[in-house]
Amino acid sequence: MIGRLNHIAIVVPDLEAAAALYRDTLGADVSAAQDIAEHGVSVVFINLPNTKIELLRPLGDGSPVAGFLAKNPDGAMHHICYEVSDILAARDRLIERGARVLGNGEPKTGAHGKPVLFLHPKDFCGTLIELEQE
Repeated sequence: MIGRLNHIAIVVPDLEAAAALYRDTLGADVSAAQDIAEHGVSVVFINLPNTKIELLRPLGDGSPVAGFLAKNPDGAMHHICYEVSDILAARDRLIERGARVLGNGEPKTGAHGKPVLFLHPKDFCGTLIELEQE
């Protein structure tokens, strides 16, 4: 059901500093920052030959990652994103097998302009999983 690894997301306290670290120290190709109000985050993508790293910071105190950053003030890995060919079929199959989809179960538009869903970390070895339509 799951396809390739799309990205690994890391919540950071200072998006500009983290982007500079990847760009200047590691020599990575870093995208411009973009705010995604629907998800309450600002993101930068580190483009790698085989996947991406998503650096994100909260957009305000109401952001879903604000609490995560409060618990991890230096930043930490937040989630792993896998691609799926049919996000609705994947959702239905996962629910049928007992997995919990976060939110109302309906896909939202993610940072790449594609439908995404998040799966409860307690159902996946303590790891928050994002599914993104290919």
